[in-house]
Amino acid sequence: MNIITNHMPTQELQRIDAAHHMHPFTAGHALAEKGARIVKAAKGVWLTDTDGEQILDAMAGLWCVNIGYGRDELADAAARQMRELPYYNTFFQTSHVPVIALASRLAELTPDGLDHVFFAGSGSEANDTNIRMVRHYWALKGQPEKRIIISRKNAYHGSSVGSGSLGGMVGMHAQGGLPIPDIHHINQPDWWSEGGEMDREEFGLARARELEQAIEELGPENVAAFIGEPVQGAGGVIVPPESYWPEIQRICDHYGILLIADEVICGFGRTGNWFGSQTMGIRPHIMTIAKGLSSGYQPIGGSVVCDEVADVIASGEFNHGYTYSGHPVACAVAMENLRILEEEKVVEHVRDVAAPYLAQKWAELEEHPMVGEARIVGMMGSLALTPHKASRAAFKAEKGTVGYICRDRCFANNLVMRHVGDRMVISPPLILTPAEIDILIERVWKSLDEGMAEVKAEGLWESA
Repeated sequence: MNIITNHMPTQELQRIDAAHHMHPFTAGHALAEKGARIVKAAKGVWLTDTDGEQILDAMAGLWCVNIGYGRDELADAAARQMRELPYYNTFFQTSHVPVIALASRLAELTPDGLDHVFFAGSGSEANDTNIRMVRHYWALKGQPEKRIIISRKNAYHGSSVGSGSLGGMVGMHAQGGLPIPDIHHINQPDWWSEGGEMDREEFGLARARELEQAIEELGPENVAAFIGEPVQGAGGVIVPPESYWPEIQRICDHYGILLIADEVICGFGRTGNWFGSQTMGIRPHIMTIAKGLSSGYQPIGGSVVCDEVADVIASGEFNHGYTYSGHPVACAVAMENLRILEEEKVVEHVRDVAAPYLAQKWAELEEHPMVGEARIVGMMGSLALTPHKASRAAFKAEKGTVGYICRDRCFANNLVMRHVGDRMVISPPLILTPAEIDILIERVWKSLDEGMAEVKAEGLWESA
């Protein structure tokens, strides 16, 4: 039997990794010089690296390990399914029990009227599906000119050519000829960085009404859909003002365009409800799901589609799909993950225990001299770093310089906390306990202190 084990020292593993493994979103030469941190094992909210260090994972992997690491039940579900039916497709008028069970369960869990699921292998694939689906929907309704999808600057919807175009990240668009045609971006609801002298709610309305302005400028007859994350995740955990989403909903309803809620990060308990749409009061026609659907134990994603759109799409052949759409092992693991979330009341734990306590401790971080704003919803939070709180000033140094310094201090203190520009963000496993929250906050304080000391020592404590 071939078993993958670690029998090499960390330095040798780093050498082989650098020689052969191309990392995502990474400058390869710089990482090769530094050496990757090699993660060997994980349990609960804790990672163990090949040097034996215990690391608190405040990012739940990549925003996804909602139930925590090391759940044997998911491994057992995968093994059972592999022995019974390791793979079959659903292309040629066939189906199988795991995909039927999961589609049915998702129809029960998602908001009313979202009763149909087109499966994919990731959120990126699912958002590619959404591009084709909404355009095909309008074509079937005799309006093929309705092709434009409106998204937001600094949004993240995946990294494939289609989903990367939907996203609004300049660095991604600079590589590979993105965005594709008929994708339009409006400004994000980031009050801290872009709100100026407006109060938060006034700013939220103004940013939402940019959608209406764009629809009028592009022509309502040409606009197919609007897509947005309930809370922007990879963009820096941008929590919108309370005025924002109701106005977006009103505009979509008024113009009769489809509303796509990208729930890849917010879904499956992250915001204290099963879905971020419920937290923000959104009524989507399509929801993009992935990550927390299987807690990252298997690659799976999908588009949960409302009855009216699904009925129109079903009127003919939809020439779209992936080899691993509805993979039986991934579906079986997702079903077991959903069982654990429900039976162990993980979403209730977030709502009633973890999120309130984390919010209390997170708010206290605003007392730190380098933190201008501490925002949080459910189990995802951000810290806006600034050299001058009163003016909400950015650092004079290149954007992300200070965030990177603080990120490195977090890692040195055995805390996985991500930086997005000069914001520090967290998205820990949903099972985080109050005692673990105390450890998390203690390590954040220490890392901020050390980061600020380094920033000042390098002469970077200057406002832009």
